[in-house]
Order: sequence, then C-alpha cells, then structure tokens
Amino acid sequence: MTKDVIALTTRMPDPWTVLVGLLSGGPDKLVDTHGDGAVVQLCDPEGRPLVSVEAPLLVQVAGEAERLLGAKAPPLPFWWTEARATTGVAEAEQLAGTFAARLTHLAGGSAWPPEAARSLAVVPSEGVSVAPAPAAAVPAVDVLTDKVAVVIQDRPVVAMTAWLADAYRAATEAGIGLQVVTPAGTTLSPAARPALGTWPSRWIVQDDRDGYYDGLSGAVLRWQDGIFAPVAGPGATGDEPDSLVAASYGEVAESGERQLALTFRTVHPADDRLVLGGGVESVWRELTGAPPAGWGTSEPANLPWSPQRLTDLAHERSPRPTWVVVVGGPDRPGLATVRVTRTTAGVEEEVTLAFGYGADEETPLDALPRAAEVLATRHRLRSMLVQLRRARRDLAVPPRFEGPGVPLAFVLGADEVREIPGDRARRTPLAATPVQLGPRARPALYYPLPGDPSDLAGWQDFERLVRHLKGS
Repeated sequence: MTKDVIALTTRMPDPWTVLVGLLSGGPDKLVDTHGDGAVVQLCDPEGRPLVSVEAPLLVQVAGEAERLLGAKAPPLPFWWTEARATTGVAEAEQLAGTFAARLTHLAGGSAWPPEAARSLAVVPSEGVSVAPAPAAAVPAVDVLTDKVAVVIQDRPVVAMTAWLADAYRAATEAGIGLQVVTPAGTTLSPAARPALGTWPSRWIVQDDRDGYYDGLSGAVLRWQDGIFAPVAGPGATGDEPDSLVAASYGEVAESGERQLALTFRTVHPADDRLVLGGGVESVWRELTGAPPAGWGTSEPANLPWSPQRLTDLAHERSPRPTWVVVVGGPDRPGLATVRVTRTTAGVEEEVTLAFGYGADEETPLDALPRAAEVLATRHRLRSMLVQLRRARRDLAVPPRFEGPGVPLAFVLGADEVREIPGDRARRTPLAATPVQLGPRARPALYYPLPGDPSDLAGWQDFERLVRHLKGS
C-alpha cells in the first residue's frame, strides 16, 4: 500500500471533519502539530508521528490531479488534503487510508489511491511503535543520517509538493542531501528535477535487476555508509571513477514525442509599477495562443494565473527569493518554474519553460523569433536559449535516458549586445546572420543555430557562438 493518501473533496474539510478523520485510530491517539500548525499529526504514546496531515489546499486549476496522480478530480474548485503514513508501519498506512475515507465521506469527493480509502472503521493500533527521532523530526523524511535525508515515495509522479519542498529546505539548511526512493513506474515532475539532480541529492529508482539506480544518470546505487552512492565499475580507479549503469536506464523506445524548451532571464527596475510574470505569459501566448492556466508556490499548482498576485507574493517575500511553478491546461502540456531574485541590478526573473508535443503535432518553431522579440522589447530580456528535445509530451521525466536537447536559437538582449565591444555581436562564425529584434538604434539579436535538430551539431554551433561573443 502507498505511504501517501490524498483526499480530493468538493467541500473544504472543516476542523470537525478533520477531527473525525484523525480519530481513525481511536480517541486515545495523541494529536500534535508541526510547521506552525500547517501539519497535524497522529502520534503514538511517545509522541512520534504515525500519520502527518497537510493543511487542505484549494485547487482552482484544471488538470493537476490528472497530471500528478492520474486521478479524476471533482469539479473545480476542489480541496486537496494529503496524509502521509510513517513508512514500515502497517497500522499507520491503514490510519491514513481511513482518515481519507472519512474525509471524502463527510466532505464529498474521492481519494487516491482508491483502494487505500475503503474503510471507515477505527484502526486497532495499540502498542504500535515507530522510528525514533530524529528520523521522524521532519514529517516527509523516512531515514535521516549525517549525509542525507531519505524519502520513500510511492505515487505516479514525484512533484515539488509543499512537504517535499519542506524536506529539501531542511536538508539544505542542515548541509546534507535529499534522496527520494521510488518504484520503477514513477516519473519526476520537471519542477522537482533541479532539487534532485545535484549530488548528494538523488532520485533513486528501485529495479528488479540492479537493485537501485539514479533515475537521472542511470548510475547503479547501493546504500553505503549512510547514503545511496554509485557502484564502481570494473575499470574504475581513484582518479577515473567508472560507475555501473543500470540496464533499465538504457531501454528507450522512440515515440516521436518531443519538447520545446526555453530558458531565459529578464531584469527589471525595482519600482512600484513592476508586474512580474509578463515574460512567461507573453511567450505562452505566442507559442500556444493562450495564457498559462495556473501557478503556485508548490505542486499541485492551485491558483488561477495572475501576474499581479505573483508580484504581490514576491514583494512580500523580498529581499528573499521567490520560487513558483506555472502550468498550462490539459490540452497543451506546459510547465515553467520562475525564480524571482532581488539583486543590485534590479529584480531578476529566471525562467525554465517547456511545452510538450505528440508525434502528430506541429512544433511552433516559426513563432520563436516573435516570442523572442516580445521578450526583448517589452520585458527587458537579457538572454534566452531555445532547445528541442526528444522527450515525453506530458513533460514527466522518466527513469530512462532521454538525451540532451538540441539548441535551435540563442538570443541576446539589447543591454548585452551593447556591452560587447565593436560589432562582434553582429559578426558571428555561423552561416546564418543574426536577426535584429526591436529598434535599430538599440536592437536585441536572435541567432538561429543551423544544427540539424535530429543530431548534436547544434551544440557545436552554440559553443562556437558563445566563444566568439566572449572574445575567446
């Protein structure tokens, strides 16, 4: 049975409804709070948590339950309430399921997974003991060592949920890594990929043949000295580590699906007229014909798209950085992460954005120069890189080799062009001439990369261009 159970309800679970659900272990169970009351916990007699329940989240964005759970959600808006059972305690898993069953019974709706929430009866749990502190100190963490915090998760998509973000933040502050262990069928949300792509943090996939492997690199892993670490290959030396690669990682089937990926950076003056998110919306409209559907500070993205509300949030958090996820509708898969940072140059937005396309769908490559010009003339673009990748239409990251994207275009904003001495920015080693964007007196430059999108020649062209622009 899964360790996570989620109630999707049509009505907000009020305090009495939550209390009835929490009594799934009987009225003698202890109730505690964590994270300034954002998490309610059912505890054993020693005060250690059996089940941790997140505060209900109002979801107003279509398609998020389908994207992250593969579940049909109630009509919008609906409430998303997560219960996480302590790993390895069968009674805890039953408590989480009964909690969700009672919540959906009283507030209407359904639970995920359906088989976990079938009983409303009190779960016998006398004498149950759980992991001692500090492993249970953070609700999401199953194992804690002096090197890593390990989270065991069994759900279709590992997403940057509020509790996973909390675990990542706690691990980072402690100077250790976050390692998430999943079954073979799980995928990774693009929003969670950066957090798990840098050592010692990892996405660890259980595998019948090789035991465990890194879902992003394929390296075979073993639990060694309090951390999942690579297994050295037969030719490895101290100077030349050679990790084994899992056989499952290389089993890739060509589907014809692909992703158009854009990474760009904008810098705005810090004044009262600033509205953030305009660049993301402009690109979204140029490439899809519609604005984003929603956004949030974690997944699921729960708020309807609103640049003004995003700006208000970033203003409240300043000078601390703000991270948000932006999603599209079910018809055109799209996902972006936006990091807003206050610097001496102004207010910076770093955006990573991708759209997914099926084998029979046309990729809007002709719209790229237009999208770049809008960014350059209206949103103070500094630079942008556009790539085409052979990858899944739904944007989920599988534990398989997908290969790098191929650069299609690079864009320099007007300020960057002016900072390059002479006319070097307009003279390039590439066959294609850069396209001027915006006014002639102060243009941005769009560099088409002539590499064939079906091979890696585009990276060679991009490296030559970058070396030329740097004067090296």
